Amino acid sequence: MNSMSNSESEPRSSESVELRTTRRITRRLMPFLILLFIIAFIDRANVSYAGLEMTKDLGFDPAVFGFGAGIFFIGYFLLEIPGSLMVEKWSARKLLARIMISWGILATVMGFIQTSTHFYIARFLLGMAEAGFFPGVIVYLSHWFRYRDRAKAVAMFMSAIPLSNIFGAPVSGLILGVNWLGLAGWRWVFILEGIPAVIFGVVTIFYLTDKPREAKWLAEDEREWIVAELEREKAFRKSIRTYGVLEALRQRNVILLALAHFCGVTTAYGFVFWLPTILKGLSGYTNLQVSAISALPYCAGFVTMLAVGWSSDRSRERRWHTVLPLLTVTGGLFLSAVANENGNMFLAVAMFCVAGAGIYGYLPAFWSLPAMFLTEAAAAASIGMINSVGNLGGFVGPYIVGYLVKATGSFYGGIVYLSCSAFIAALLVLAVHRSIHNADQA
Repeated sequence: MNSMSNSESEPRSSESVELRTTRRITRRLMPFLILLFIIAFIDRANVSYAGLEMTKDLGFDPAVFGFGAGIFFIGYFLLEIPGSLMVEKWSARKLLARIMISWGILATVMGFIQTSTHFYIARFLLGMAEAGFFPGVIVYLSHWFRYRDRAKAVAMFMSAIPLSNIFGAPVSGLILGVNWLGLAGWRWVFILEGIPAVIFGVVTIFYLTDKPREAKWLAEDEREWIVAELEREKAFRKSIRTYGVLEALRQRNVILLALAHFCGVTTAYGFVFWLPTILKGLSGYTNLQVSAISALPYCAGFVTMLAVGWSSDRSRERRWHTVLPLLTVTGGLFLSAVANENGNMFLAVAMFCVAGAGIYGYLPAFWSLPAMFLTEAAAAASIGMINSVGNLGGFVGPYIVGYLVKATGSFYGGIVYLSCSAFIAALLVLAVHRSIHNADQA
């Protein structure tokens, strides 16, 4: 598809080359990358909806379900840094295609598990298969967007997370109600939602372009402009301080960001994997109704994510645009825990929406922080490490909530734990050195 573009034969617009180039890159890349991430996140998180029936069919208690949901991130952890480095050193489109095809196959296999051991193995392998996709795309965006435009680009890309839940929740709820070929609906959730990853993995090979220099769909002056801008930006950051890969991984700010992301992801995935079960117990509604209500916090998250990304780029400020949404999560989850304990469903849902706004609102500015002081392979490795360490929280959050539910018979302790984790994440981001702010202003 790269060769099918007719951009170079189009008449030149009266718009500036900057505006033309940015718009063309955005239109070409962002819708496709968003679609890929929607597919990825549906396959990662659909276990939360399948779990409404799967746990009963297979006899899984909350601790088993929480462990199985979270073990995905142990496999994910192992291959994150190599994946992000391969995007920098090899080929984004080939790596992303390989990742999507392999995870699509394994996501479909999830529909045939029979025991808790099968559940653990399938989720672990699914995590290994998907590892490298998210940090790989974050690195890939740095090949196409200037730093000043990157929070908006990241916000657009990461809007796939709430969108996947907005659309994936009711779709999964509908599929839960089928019983085709003697297979329960929860099995079809995995099977049907895994197939698109394989199809679009093949499309990726032909659609994506690795670097602007290779983009035949850009006009010549547009190619020259974006290449020059990115090279100038890279040279400036190198003039401030150049780090090797290993040196970058030992940087205080990188470690703080990794720990902050760990706490943020602990909260996010504890929330994502347990929200349908919490609402089911609180409301007594049908699976389809619960799935529809579960989409509301993600609608709030979608709006907030785009707004924070726009505001962060406009003001050139990153730290507080990360911290304030995390504090919003803290308050929203704590109040939802109180409402849940008192059986007040409407207040609980409202506070879950507040929490959802913060859970996704902090991400665009957060993922702009590493590129403020790192470039090239050092930035790629650091983004991989931050994401890999952070996503271990995807194991801890669901598992701890499941453990506390089993131990106490209530979700109160688990929700408060997630609230505290978000608060710690905010404190860790505040501890990131202020020299980052100075580099950004420069």
